[in-house]
Amino acid sequence: MASSVGLGELLVRDKLITPAELQKAEQDRRESGERLGYTLTKLGYIKDTDLTQFLSRTYGVPSINLDDFEIAKEILDLVPRDVAERHLCVPVNRAGNSLIVAMADPTNLSATDDLRFLTGYAIEVVVASEVAIREAIQRYYEERVDMAEILSDYDLDEVDVSEGDGGAIDLTDLAKSAEDAPVVRLVNLVLIDAIKKNCSDIHIEPYETEFRVRYRIDGVLYEVMKPPLKLKNALTSRLKIMARLDIAERRLPQDGRIKLKLGKGQEMDYRVSVLPTLFGEKVVLRLLDKSNLQLDMTKLGFESEPLTHFKTAIHLPYGMVLVTGPTGSGKTTTLYSALSELNKVSENISTAEDPVEFNLKGINQCQMNDSVGLNFAAALRSFLRQDPDIIMVGEIRDFETAEIAVKAALTGHMVLSTLHTNDAPSTISRMLNMGIEPFLVTASVNLVVAQRLARRLCAECKGPIEVDPQVLLDLQVAPELAKSAKILGPKGCGKCNNTGYKGRVALYEVMRMGDALKEAVLQGYSSVELKREAIRDGMKTLRQAGITKLLEGVTSVAEVVRCTAPD
Repeated sequence: MASSVGLGELLVRDKLITPAELQKAEQDRRESGERLGYTLTKLGYIKDTDLTQFLSRTYGVPSINLDDFEIAKEILDLVPRDVAERHLCVPVNRAGNSLIVAMADPTNLSATDDLRFLTGYAIEVVVASEVAIREAIQRYYEERVDMAEILSDYDLDEVDVSEGDGGAIDLTDLAKSAEDAPVVRLVNLVLIDAIKKNCSDIHIEPYETEFRVRYRIDGVLYEVMKPPLKLKNALTSRLKIMARLDIAERRLPQDGRIKLKLGKGQEMDYRVSVLPTLFGEKVVLRLLDKSNLQLDMTKLGFESEPLTHFKTAIHLPYGMVLVTGPTGSGKTTTLYSALSELNKVSENISTAEDPVEFNLKGINQCQMNDSVGLNFAAALRSFLRQDPDIIMVGEIRDFETAEIAVKAALTGHMVLSTLHTNDAPSTISRMLNMGIEPFLVTASVNLVVAQRLARRLCAECKGPIEVDPQVLLDLQVAPELAKSAKILGPKGCGKCNNTGYKGRVALYEVMRMGDALKEAVLQGYSSVELKREAIRDGMKTLRQAGITKLLEGVTSVAEVVRCTAPD
């Protein structure tokens, strides 16, 4: 603001904040370099709307809600992004010879003078919250991936790297094409655009007649662009160079990692997987954003009773807790949240991971490396010689790893691990199929968690929809609830890119290994029979967990059907 101290005193005078809150906000503002109003809202001392109304009332300037406007491109073009960011303003509309501009500080006369000189219009100021203006600048001035602009002065024939009859390639040409400015810029823009769209994976896929890029957002793939087919070798090579992979090796799969620095101390890791396909190499990049890692168990999606069972199991002095589900279902996040809960100075925690996705302070994390013989089994053996209390194994894939993990669980260690199975009861059958004896399974396994990730309905636009009660009955909703339940569905708005969904919630199936279930395992029950026994013991299935989230208005009927199977 024009005078941040003056604003603070005015807010205190109107009893919108306390003197202590002002003092703390001033201290934070000096350290961060941000404005006082933004700092107050960030600390939660005053709401955006209250601050905007206060400024409007105090300075006699109309207020505006930027979410209610769709600003035209020709209006935005009048004020460059750097000017908008410097003065924290956004042009909203034109009215004759006047330009209406939303500003966080309506008293900033130097800003209005700059805008008047730059645009040639008389400036009419309206006030909006600083948070809303920052979001509008990010939304409207977003640097879009415009291939036509990137490649406009570029000869695509120079990019293509042809293969001879024997599959040989000219590495000099390949490396040169990967370093060409348009290719470098296009790859960088794809990586940044994926972050802005909160995407979890990038799929770069070559086919016989086309080349496409898809993003996975909230678990669903969306096509975002189709670069020219001749770019496929150059783009793939650029990504392999960034991930420090062998650009000459095009017959075998490769794995690597890219670390991108985004400024202000923020970093983004991309896990890179390259797979040879019929028409070239497919590249999949998984985004690993530590700032979005959720380690608070109460916010993962657990209901109260299953969460109690899970916490009880991981706090036992020994035994095994297994988390199951397909790739991308959030197993690592669940395990990391458990480790965060267990992480104390008094505990020696070691993990064997492939790959190590996030660095956790105070935990000894070991990256697997099959090329030198460091696999899960070898790491487990080494852990057991280092006086461990808690061991986390990234995945139990074979009999050797399973056998050592079971022995560790039986000799005074808490073992956390994952398997790929469809539900919790089938995890027991999977271990038996690996060759682990039934009596060892029942003696070692404390609890099994199966999980899926369902898309959350957008909080801004979700609303009630008409659903045939028979649909809910087919979904296995209880008859009395099917008749009276108020079901919410996706609508679509600017906040969720008109998908109706924003973010994801975990569905959990938590199976305790009680005495009855252990006896069923020893008796050789099938997975179906084990599931029935677990339900009798109080287990809520994945479908039941999905129905609970549906009735709470968290997700939709379509998501429950997509993520869970009938019981």
